[in-house]
Amino acid sequence: MPNLDDVYWKFGYASEAAQLLETALGNMLIEHGVIEENLINQRNPSRAAELFRHINRQTLGRLIIKLKAKNPSIANLEEVLTKALDERNRLSHSFYRQHNFRCNSNEGRRQVLDDLESIHDTLLDAYKAVILASGVDLDKITLTRLPTKHLPI
Repeated sequence: MPNLDDVYWKFGYASEAAQLLETALGNMLIEHGVIEENLINQRNPSRAAELFRHINRQTLGRLIIKLKAKNPSIANLEEVLTKALDERNRLSHSFYRQHNFRCNSNEGRRQVLDDLESIHDTLLDAYKAVILASGVDLDKITLTRLPTKHLPI
């Protein structure tokens, strides 16, 4: 029987997956910015720092919009990214309000955990798709290690 700690634990994993997705999109935007501004050959630490700060302040939705404008391969992921954005927003802004009193019973906590599992899967699918678009196949990497529900960072 799941307890409230199980709910909080799974919420943390889902939240981590959302942050991994944001980080992956941000890293891709940083790469585009560095290339566009030729910061590799013409070093400008203050401009590089400003580029990083600007990207780091963006919401998940803004990151997706900006990256789609710069990287056509991301536009192919629109469906998975839109679903991930919707689920991340629900997780961050209304999850506990939506589930409210379910956390007070075993059956309710099971429903909450099932929902968190679904959100987590959606966010990880989007993360893996973005990472794959950048050239890294996480499924192949994780198959070489012991099976785990949590992606290695």
